[in-house]
Amino acid sequence: QVQLVESGGGSVQAGGSLRLSCVASRYPNSSYRYKMAWFRQALGKEREGVAAILRYGGITDYADSVRGRFTISQDNAKNTLYLQMNSLKPEDTAMYYCAADNRYYSGSWSDEQQYGSWGQGTQVTVSS
Repeated sequence: QVQLVESGGGSVQAGGSLRLSCVASRYPNSSYRYKMAWFRQALGKEREGVAAILRYGGITDYADSVRGRFTISQDNAKNTLYLQMNSLKPEDTAMYYCAADNRYYSGSWSDEQQYGSWGQGTQVTVSS
């Protein structure tokens, strides 16, 4: 499986911005980019889907709670996935994870069990 490493998390005041990165390595081919997503898990809560870039970047989708504020993108030359987060709110505080998989799945991208590769996470803390 592809190795994923997130970075870019930190502490920021409400209304601020952060840009998360997810670098892929030790991949046998580029098929891991078939579907990639960002998930987050707040303390004491279940992990939830934040944003996804699917079909090798052909389409993107977002959770309703972040739509209009977050942007997912990728730089294939750098094997890197990004999550630009603007207008951050305290409720965005969570550990953010990058995920990837090269297999077709009939359900929603936000169903976490379909992803075979996961990073270790990067913490985002937003204060009011």
